[in-house]
Amino acid sequence: MRNLLVVVDMQNDFIDGSLGTKEAVAIVDNVIAEKEDITVTLVGLCTDIYVVSNAILIKAYLSEIPVKVIASCCAGVTPESHEAALTTMRMCQVQVE
Repeated sequence: MRNLLVVVDMQNDFIDGSLGTKEAVAIVDNVIAEKEDITVTLVGLCTDIYVVSNAILIKAYLSEIPVKVIASCCAGVTPESHEAALTTMRMCQVQVE
C-alpha cells in the first residue's frame, strides 16, 4: 500500500501567528510524527528524462524523505539511457529498486 500525506494550512500564521490557536499548536508534534513515515515512490516514463528530473527535484525539496524509484516499472528512451538515469539517481541518494 502506498501512502500520501496531504498537510493543509500548517503554516506559522495558522499555528502560532495572528490566526493561530492553542488547538493548532497542540497538533504540531503529531503532524511531524506522521511525516516521519512518508516515502515518495516514482514509476513511469521516461526514466532518463522525466523520472530522473522529478526524483532529483523531490529529493532536493524534501531531503529528509526517502525517495524511491522502481526500476522495473520505468523505461527510458533506450536501455542504455535508462541505466544511466538509474545510476544518476543512485548517486543522488534516490533508492533504486
